[in-house]
Amino acid sequence: MAEIEREAMEYDVVIVGAGPAGLSAAIRLKQLDSDLQVVVLEKGSEVGAHILSGAVLDPCGLDALIPDWKDKGAPLNVPVKDDNFYMLGEAGQIRIPNFPMPPLMNNHGNYIVSMGNVCRWMAEQAEELGVEIFPGMACSELVYGDNGEVKGVVAGVFGLEADGSYGPNTEPGMELHGKYVFLSEGVRGSLSKEVIAKYGLSDGKEPQKYGVGMKEIWEIDPAKHKEGSVTHTMGWPLGSNAGGGSFIYHLDNNQVYVGFVVHLNYKNPHLYPYMEFQRFKHHPMVAELLKGGKRVAYGARAITEGGYQSMPKLVAPGVALLGCSAGMVNVPRIKGNHNAMLSGKAAAEAAYDAIKAERSSDELAAYEVSVRDGAIGADLKKVRNVKPMWSKWGLTASLMLGGLDMWTNTFGFSLFGTIGHGKNDAEATEPADQHKPIDYPKPDGVLSFDRLTNVAFAATNHEESQPCHLRLGNQDTPIQVNLPKYAEPAQRYCPAGVYEVVEKDGKPEFVVNFQNCVHCKTCDIKDPSQNITWTTPQGGDGPNYPNM
Repeated sequence: MAEIEREAMEYDVVIVGAGPAGLSAAIRLKQLDSDLQVVVLEKGSEVGAHILSGAVLDPCGLDALIPDWKDKGAPLNVPVKDDNFYMLGEAGQIRIPNFPMPPLMNNHGNYIVSMGNVCRWMAEQAEELGVEIFPGMACSELVYGDNGEVKGVVAGVFGLEADGSYGPNTEPGMELHGKYVFLSEGVRGSLSKEVIAKYGLSDGKEPQKYGVGMKEIWEIDPAKHKEGSVTHTMGWPLGSNAGGGSFIYHLDNNQVYVGFVVHLNYKNPHLYPYMEFQRFKHHPMVAELLKGGKRVAYGARAITEGGYQSMPKLVAPGVALLGCSAGMVNVPRIKGNHNAMLSGKAAAEAAYDAIKAERSSDELAAYEVSVRDGAIGADLKKVRNVKPMWSKWGLTASLMLGGLDMWTNTFGFSLFGTIGHGKNDAEATEPADQHKPIDYPKPDGVLSFDRLTNVAFAATNHEESQPCHLRLGNQDTPIQVNLPKYAEPAQRYCPAGVYEVVEKDGKPEFVVNFQNCVHCKTCDIKDPSQNITWTTPQGGDGPNYPNM
């Protein structure tokens, strides 16, 4: 097919991604002008299907967007009742008292929620206002205008041949054009990545940093359940091998979110983040909680950790980056949903003013100013040094100095200025011969599970006949470079068992089981050769998180 012909639909604003940022933008646009034509395109099979989040939600974003959210039935039903911080050793734990914690670390007034359910509720609010929401419509390409501006997106391409070519059953999709396009794809979105590179939006910024977050939902013994309890831990089992920690959130119905985050700037390519998570559950404190319970769901997702100094420029001609597409997570709080909502609201207000002034396809400079000089910037500036301190000086120093820095930032100044991150996470990986392999205990099938068993609990699905959405820049790099130099860490850093090195005819071969992919995008971030690119698969494919 030499030239692909597609129908085009015109909108005022096209929004990619029905997460908290995209839905907030859609709602705010319609609040400001009910006549605006707004569309939200969601790659998941339904709104919320691809939302993986712990989550403790700071309702400030929802307060600003929908002040009467309680009356409208928002699914914020479990207020946080107590905060617990522990430093773990292999056989025990030490509780860190709450009183030295900076005020911003207090979870009073926050809620333990399913962000998937929150987004489903937000989608209902948006549709009541007249927003068009199309789930199962993956956006695979950007459409550029004659002057290099982002004009729209291509969505709904189905039935490609296995090699990516067009066949007799291919549906070419359609173009959706907007005066402005909002990218709210979440972490490491493929279109956002393209826009950042094309327009040099990260020039002069620190490299973005990431973690991989893995989570299971457990139903536990009612006698052990403490609705509204929030626990965070640091230390064992990671120790000095990597930064990271855990969260345990007691929601309602005797359910508990058990999550584990590993910072992706670890040096040792033998590290196996998924197995660190499984080992964590055998700590006496955690094992006692889970004993007699059952795991009911699993998922994984990358998390942005670079903070204020890594946030790229947010706008380019015709396009704006919202929420985690730009990295608006407050790392020590492990919270980004409130900033995502605030960013969607701010982008909508900037676009509304521009459209009212009969502008289109330019840079929404007012959005950039609103984010950096408003509540989001204030939230991220206070904690900007915690992550680089941890990376450079280790856990103990980051607890002490990071805590001091957060306290002084509460009063408007920092003794440390702004600390840089240095290397990106791929560059942080060191050769395998500089590190010892790590011996991980075999999962017992009761508290801990092998990856493929757990992936079944993510309900992920990809048509096997479609093109592989995990693209290798060079087919030979995994075996010729990554295997001898780094012991091919893709076998370990992927929390879904997508990548394997197998022996075929006496030689090692790199296998990509893309059907297992849960869309965490860790491979796109951590591959030391930066040889793997995550692209959007056909609409509706991927995980289907029921209550996450």
